[in-house]
Parts: sequence; C-alpha cells; structure tokens
Amino acid sequence: MSKTVTPDKPDPWRVPIAVAQVPETGLHRDIVAGQAVCDAVAEVGGLRAVRSVEASFDVTPKGGGRFHVGGRVRARIAQTCVVTLEPMETDIDEPIDLVFAPPEQIPQMATLVDEASQGDGQTPDPPEPIENGAIDLGRLATDALYLGVDPYPRKPNAVFQPLVEAPDPEDHPFAALKALKVRPKKTGAKKPKGK
Repeated sequence: MSKTVTPDKPDPWRVPIAVAQVPETGLHRDIVAGQAVCDAVAEVGGLRAVRSVEASFDVTPKGGGRFHVGGRVRARIAQTCVVTLEPMETDIDEPIDLVFAPPEQIPQMATLVDEASQGDGQTPDPPEPIENGAIDLGRLATDALYLGVDPYPRKPNAVFQPLVEAPDPEDHPFAALKALKVRPKKTGAKKPKGK
C-alpha cells in the first residue's frame, strides 16, 4: 500500500506515533487535515483540490514487535470530469487493514507470504516496515486517499458524444482508384480515306 514519494515532493501529511508508546490494550486516533495539509496532498497527488481529509485508526499490538492498524479514511476531492471537462467533486471512503513489523522481520514474513500465495488459500498482504520506531498515520491516510482516487472521474449521467462530421464524398475506399482511371483519348472526327 505504500506510495513512493519523489524526493522533491515529501510526504504531505505526517502524524507519526511511536510504537513504544502504544499500550497493550491498543490505541485509537482520529486525525483531521488542516487546509495547508489538504493543499499539499492535492499538489503531491496531482488533484485539482482536496476539500477535506479525516481518518480513524486503531493500532493494536500483535506480539513479536508487530502491530495491526485498522481504520478508515474519508475525503472529498475536486477533479475534472473526463467526459464533459467540467469541475466535479468526489467522495472517497477507504478502509485500512495493515500489519506493521520491525524491518528485520520483513524478509522472513515476505517469504511466508510468498509461500502462502502458492497455496489455495487467501494470500495475506506482506507487512509494512516500522520506520524509526514509529508508524506514520498521516502517510497511511494519504496513501489510502491516493488509492481511492478514480483516475478517470465521470459526472453522473455524463455521456461521451463523438464529434459527428459530414462525410466527404471524395473520402471512400475507392477514391484513390478514381485518379488512376484511364481516360479515353480525345480525337477529332476522322475523314474517310479516299475522298
């Protein structure tokens, strides 16, 4: 689920929580983006605008240094309809269901995921790494928002109407043959011989 952010465009929303401070009973966090964060999320994501972003997370210890993060991200974004080219707004509602593990456990757990994918059962997602002892809830919310964006947004009932042009009478499959048509030679009336 991680989104690659280019070096010139850092993560637009940072809300790290230290995993060492997550109690055994778990931790609940609700986060809401301010206007500056919404503007940054829109710029990095190539969106016309982000009107609002909010998320709810439950972080639960799973043992062995792993944590389950579940929750939901809701946002309202402004886009351009690909059919009418008119501005439109879209609501995004994306679930979050991830496991985070210490970086040293990732290769081993990725191998287990690969082995599970060869079986007939459902393949679990590989875990995300815990970076610098923290899980960044802002980045999770932003990634989920980007995954929920329709790359080809269309207004309800928008129908593509192709441009209709009157057919050109000279534009048909045999038009090129017309130029090759042999024209009869024009000759004057022949006078009968011997007169």
